[in-house]
Amino acid sequence: MNDGELKSKVHSAIYHQLKERGFAAPVDVLVDIGVLTKENLDNWRFGRVPYLEKVCTANLKKLSAIMHEVRSYAVKNDLKASWTYYGQWGIKNGKRPKLRFSKSGDEKNEESYATHYLRKV
Repeated sequence: MNDGELKSKVHSAIYHQLKERGFAAPVDVLVDIGVLTKENLDNWRFGRVPYLEKVCTANLKKLSAIMHEVRSYAVKNDLKASWTYYGQWGIKNGKRPKLRFSKSGDEKNEESYATHYLRKV
């Protein structure tokens, strides 16, 4: 997928998420554009995978480009950023451990993946 196709797919995914449910999430963009399977997303959410990027079919450079396009679309369309806690599913008692998104674990990357975008009211 070249840069133009990538941009188009990312923007389309965000547009449709906003239209269908009122917010867009980078994790769901990855699923929508075919970089992450629903099965691998669920494995990550249940803590079976150490970090989300590990089960994405795109390399880190491509994932970085995807995340850049997500943020770019949000800025161009004046969307409100809302950080969202991603806790592990399947925990019966007590706290849900925070899930890790990136290989590096860099806080800026983690925050970027965990930010949902909403239309301003």
